[in-house]
Amino acid sequence: MTLLLAQTTQAMTQGVTIALALSAALFTVGLIGFLVRRNMILMFLCTELMLQAASIAFIAFGRMRGDTGGQVFVIFILTVAAAEAALALGLVVLLYRRRETLSAEAWQELHDS
Repeated sequence: MTLLLAQTTQAMTQGVTIALALSAALFTVGLIGFLVRRNMILMFLCTELMLQAASIAFIAFGRMRGDTGGQVFVIFILTVAAAEAALALGLVVLLYRRRETLSAEAWQELHDS
């Protein structure tokens, strides 16, 4: 019985480690993409990628602890991501109609000095 429990714990720890490594890699790609890219659509996509990476980490930790708290947080993250995507789409359409470019540098004068 103890051997089976030890094997199950080791397999769960290994699964959590893999999920956290995937989450860290996705978050890093999203952060680098957000900082490097100047196209607003790609910046919003990289933000979504970072939110999904956080979701994977929450689910992994929730599974490790054996409760549904991580999944509840993911529902909230998905809600925020959907609201952010809708707002971003409206903003991108509005900005493109005014300037006919989606470059973030073209919008520097909107910065409050």
